[in-house]
Amino acid sequence: MPTLLILMIVAAMAFAFWSAARAAAERAEQVGRNACQAAGVQLLDQTVHANGLRLRRNHDGRLGFERSFRFEYSEDGIQRHIGRLVLHGDELVMFSGPTQAASIVQLH
Repeated sequence: MPTLLILMIVAAMAFAFWSAARAAAERAEQVGRNACQAAGVQLLDQTVHANGLRLRRNHDGRLGFERSFRFEYSEDGIQRHIGRLVLHGDELVMFSGPTQAASIVQLH
């Protein structure tokens, strides 16, 4: 019986991790899409790709996951450029992408 309880707790933790990762990916896609739209450039492949995960403390000292994403965009439809963004929870903490959009994207 205790083994079943432990298995259920582990399964719940795995689901919570997956759900948070999915929510972060959706938020990152929204930020990338909005930045490209604001800059008048094309978001290529219509998506962002997760490329990093690490534990970081936020401004109040609590541990949380910091997820890094990359996306590609094109100004002329021919050349590909790489944009990057970092989310700590739901908060955007770093953005590098279309030059015109960098001033429009809010980091909080």
